[in-house]
Amino acid sequence: MERIQIAENLSFSRIIHGLWRLEDWKYSSKETLELIEYCLDEGITTFDHADIYGSYLCEERFGEALSLKPSLRDKIELVTKCGIVLPSKQRPQHTSHYYNTSYEHILLSAHNSLKALKTDYIDLLLIHRPDPFMNSEEVAEAFSTLHREGKVRHFGVSNFKDHQFRMLESYLDFPLVTNQLELSPSNLENFLDGTLNLCQEKRIPPMAWSPLGGGSIFTEQDEKSLRLHTTLKKVGEELGITEVDKVIYSWLLAHPARIMPIVGSGKKERIHNAVDALNYSMSTEQWFEILQSSMGHEVP
Repeated sequence: MERIQIAENLSFSRIIHGLWRLEDWKYSSKETLELIEYCLDEGITTFDHADIYGSYLCEERFGEALSLKPSLRDKIELVTKCGIVLPSKQRPQHTSHYYNTSYEHILLSAHNSLKALKTDYIDLLLIHRPDPFMNSEEVAEAFSTLHREGKVRHFGVSNFKDHQFRMLESYLDFPLVTNQLELSPSNLENFLDGTLNLCQEKRIPPMAWSPLGGGSIFTEQDEKSLRLHTTLKKVGEELGITEVDKVIYSWLLAHPARIMPIVGSGKKERIHNAVDALNYSMSTEQWFEILQSSMGHEVP
């Protein structure tokens, strides 16, 4: 498995496993452990979480599985996110949905994640969404506290546009190491609006959430989805790939920004398809054919 250097003392597997649906899969702790070990066998060592996933239960489910074999902690990298507040039975004090990136909330969220994941440290903590009420001085203070205490090793953001990224980073004594973005052939926004350009400018590899566009390419019957599905099949035939999801991962992996796709599936064959996509090289012409199919017109 190719590895991507995130920071001086941290690297991620090029393919990342996402756990936002873990609670929906209804796996036992033993079955979740088996899934973790399958990912490791495939070369995937990086696992993506957020405190809110599964109504605040997914981290706990993962931690319960990890506690069955604690030695695996040294073989994996844990990513989690905070900053979104949701009403939940697990958080009875939450009465509404809003963003909270205050010093107190970031520290509380990180401590809750550490407890749920049954670990002493988090490899990477992200602010989940841009907060229009964010006090960057408080965020910087929270990050510094968690780093100084050894509870979080590195920090980044998720869904931040370039101006939001620059603003927060200007308050920090250390660099943000990634931006987790929605990137897929069916959602080109971050490819075209400068967000991905900033990642390249900063030399930070982005993580890609919903790389399959939420499955719209497979299920929707609108003109764009049908057109894109046809093009992906065509390019797949040229590459000797029969699985459309594998073509999509190949498209993301071909980009020079060193995109790290997050595979949010509990099915082993889906995970394997993402890993196997590393074995294929897509040409620039093929890459643009998929891009233009999504746009519905040729580039200028």
